[in-house]
Amino acid sequence: MSQKVLLNQKEVNIILHRLACQLIERYSDFSNCILIGIQPRGKYLANRISELLISNYNVPKIQTGYLDITFYRDDFRHSSKVLEPSSTKMEFIVENKNVIFIDDVLYTGRSIRAALTAIQSYGRPSSIELLILIDRRFSRHLPIQPDYKGRQVDAIDNEKVIVNWKENKGEDSVYLIKQ
Repeated sequence: MSQKVLLNQKEVNIILHRLACQLIERYSDFSNCILIGIQPRGKYLANRISELLISNYNVPKIQTGYLDITFYRDDFRHSSKVLEPSSTKMEFIVENKNVIFIDDVLYTGRSIRAALTAIQSYGRPSSIELLILIDRRFSRHLPIQPDYKGRQVDAIDNEKVIVNWKENKGEDSVYLIKQ
């Protein structure tokens, strides 16, 4: 097994600022915009983007929540491991709002498809966009593309992209692991 660093802490920080600035260009005041981290790993990126927008770019308030897609996945009954649901935390209504789904890695697109189904339980947004840190572009099973992406990676099926956040792994980094 070999491991390659795709992004170090400094590069992750630069990308986070770039993504935040792209959101500011699109939604200047964020009054009708909601950030939703897709559980379990998208919540770290959603929190970071939200914190940057508030502390570094003076966005007064931004609604941020987390969406558990466990039982909306098309493969949850086909897994040999027991799935443990995360928790959905959305203290707002998504009806007629601009929703931005946030996740760490876009791989097959199945998680995003599940999120599109799950969000319908909370209302009908006026639009849904996708922000991701890593886009694995050669692995898509569904025609889903990000609106905002940190970095594009050409990884093949026997390679895995691992995103570490200082909140849960003690460092901000992205690794490509060949198995």
